[in-house]
Amino acid sequence: MDRPKRILAIDDERINLRVIGGLLRNLGHEPVLTESFTEARELLDASIDLVLLDVMMPETDGFTVARRIREMPGVTDVPIIMVTALTSKQDRLKAVEAGANDFISKPIDLTELRVRMGSLLKMKESQDEVKRYQAELEEMVAVRTSALKMALENVKESQRTILSAHLETIHRLASAAEFKDEETADHIQRMSRYCALLAAKLGLPDAEVDLVLQASPMHDIGKIGIPDSILLKPAKLTPEEWEVMKKHTIFGARILGESSFELLRVGEIIALSHHEKWDGSGYPKGLAGDDIPLYGRICAVADVFDALTSKRPYKEAFSNEKSLEIMGAGRGSHFDPRLLDVFMSDFASFEGIQKEFLDQGGLATLL
Repeated sequence: MDRPKRILAIDDERINLRVIGGLLRNLGHEPVLTESFTEARELLDASIDLVLLDVMMPETDGFTVARRIREMPGVTDVPIIMVTALTSKQDRLKAVEAGANDFISKPIDLTELRVRMGSLLKMKESQDEVKRYQAELEEMVAVRTSALKMALENVKESQRTILSAHLETIHRLASAAEFKDEETADHIQRMSRYCALLAAKLGLPDAEVDLVLQASPMHDIGKIGIPDSILLKPAKLTPEEWEVMKKHTIFGARILGESSFELLRVGEIIALSHHEKWDGSGYPKGLAGDDIPLYGRICAVADVFDALTSKRPYKEAFSNEKSLEIMGAGRGSHFDPRLLDVFMSDFASFEGIQKEFLDQGGLATLL
């Protein structure tokens, strides 16, 4: 059963309020009676279904009260019926402009009151139903949005976990190749950070810098396929042995190739091209200049510097001073001149990485 409608009646004369109250109860409604707008302001809330408002009141006339009701948050759409003895067209237009929905003349007739209130109460009921539906819909949307955000966070966290696992697997595989070559994990750390720093100084976007950081440790992964007798030989390689050694670039590209994972695709590029030289005398393809992928050119600078300053089975570590001298001689032949200039112009930053990941006994005395 529908609840009784709550009707707020505002009239400064108590006798009129008693009459209105009786009429409303007779129609099955719940009257809420007050003599002034000051009192009505406290009573008027979303539970009020309709307002009966007397026009002629000494404190504040009905037109003013109607305008103020229309300005009150939460009740701006409550139906208002003006109870008035005024019959002129001008007065009725003024009431409409103030926000009244309908009029009823004094003295109030029960049948007229029922008819005029009926359509407005139905309208109010429909409005309330729409509001309830909107509130429920907004709550549903909020709940589902919250659930979606939580699901997306879970997906992102899962992706981060999967990516972390992939990176760890890749780095461990790269480490396996480096350890076979009697190099250390510190070499991988230094070399990858040299590459990332150089990429950043070249102005590459952060996403590319991160790709270079994560992919560059795979540059020598193809050494897994090189026989230990060649890889660990403490003397100069024969021409035949050198040809086998050079194939680690191709082996690395094959290991990393044909992947849909962008990180592995970048690793493939680096593995295949980091021994190419600016003048075309490198391997395996003899690429020259800008035909050499940028990632490979970046890696060439970082890898050669770390190789020069690190101990190998066939050589002792060079000092930074000697290493920079050797690299400077390869500007425009071995190395991209622009990249080498960037490397040397802020060498202190690269040296900071070198000191942070210093091999115990593996590097020459730093300058």
